[in-house]
Amino acid sequence: MFDHDQERLREMAETMLRRARTLGATDAAVDVSENSGFTVNVRRGRVETIEQHRDKGIGVTVFVGKRRGHASSSDFSARSLEETVDAAWQIARFTAEDDCAGLPDPDTLAIDYPELRLFHPWKIPVDEAVRIASEAEAAAFDTSPLIRNSEGASVAVSHGQFVSANTLGFSGGYPYSRHSISCAPIARRGRQMQRDDWYSSHCNPKKLADPAALGRYAAERALARLGARRLSTRKVPVLFEAPLACGLLGHLVQAASGGALYRQSSFLVNALGNQLFPEHINIIEDPHRRGEPGSAPFDSEGCATHRRSVVESGVLRGYFLSTYSARKLGMKTTGNAGGSHNLHLASGKTKRSDSLDAMLKKLGTGLFVTDLMGHGVNYVTGDYSRGASGYWVEGGRIAYPVEEITIAGNLRDMFAGIVAVGADELTRGTKRSGSVLIDAMSLAGT
Repeated sequence: MFDHDQERLREMAETMLRRARTLGATDAAVDVSENSGFTVNVRRGRVETIEQHRDKGIGVTVFVGKRRGHASSSDFSARSLEETVDAAWQIARFTAEDDCAGLPDPDTLAIDYPELRLFHPWKIPVDEAVRIASEAEAAAFDTSPLIRNSEGASVAVSHGQFVSANTLGFSGGYPYSRHSISCAPIARRGRQMQRDDWYSSHCNPKKLADPAALGRYAAERALARLGARRLSTRKVPVLFEAPLACGLLGHLVQAASGGALYRQSSFLVNALGNQLFPEHINIIEDPHRRGEPGSAPFDSEGCATHRRSVVESGVLRGYFLSTYSARKLGMKTTGNAGGSHNLHLASGKTKRSDSLDAMLKKLGTGLFVTDLMGHGVNYVTGDYSRGASGYWVEGGRIAYPVEEITIAGNLRDMFAGIVAVGADELTRGTKRSGSVLIDAMSLAGT
């Protein structure tokens, strides 16, 4: 599975740190990693591709006072380790000084950190992965004779490990895994064709969705889109399906990230302490949930992660800062170099009975969005405009599918306009949310 054990990765990191010190570096940081796995793709019952990968890499950052240099290599030989450090050293000598450059403050580093059970090997042969993918696709075809084609089904298996170390004495690392199953069927009725897809991803293969159930659900989604219509321009309440609600969380992270803030390229500059959401909304970051793919005991700089309230009773309480961006802003790192960890959007109004059907009833008459296209988000102003498809809802029930429309608004207004969050929670990447109902957005159609 791996060519090296954790101890060997640590030895390589320490060797490079010593080399940096010998050259005269003020400080240095090293990341050593390797990853292996494979992906199989099946289409119309036949194996389309089998891709195997085995990657490794070393990155070293050298500081000479307030000057910074970085170099990387995929060669783990002793000579390459030395040459990579030398290259970073040479770069650092000739770069401009940056008062915010340097390693994290010692008191922010993770000294004792929890074991979060993020490594779950999936030791299946390629033939078994092909069988699983085939089962998912076959289930999609068996759902209805209207499923006429497929973009395929896939199974991906991935195992990785890393070690991070620096000259302040931090050294940490662990193995991790990420596995997935996906299926993308195509439905056809006459000249009408619609595709949809679904996937399941987790670090633990035992928590992946049943392949047949996944394939059937993907097919049902494609079938439900047949007969899609366009809508006239209007302003309506909008319900975002849970996966898209996780995307809204992603927009918050982007706007509240240190890089955007110190560059003054976010509508959330100086927004800490402001009422950004309704009082019933809370957003928690909980990096130490065991066995969750979005968990991490420390960030990519080695800074400790902590459970915290990013949004409390609708008030923005925290940004997402690395050491560098925090210094630029005159603040402290939040342990988010590399991104967010297990971000959870929740509402104090949500009840266990708030299923998707219940959320459609709360929507009443409006748009239920299940797919978004394009990248029409301006983080400087918060303006939001994206192509969308989904379903028109009347009287709390789906009336018919819709497509070729655009929804528009402003993220500040959208966040403030969240009426309800469903109990139909789903995790996508490092974010978790139920469906989200927003009181009003502009809809552009015919």
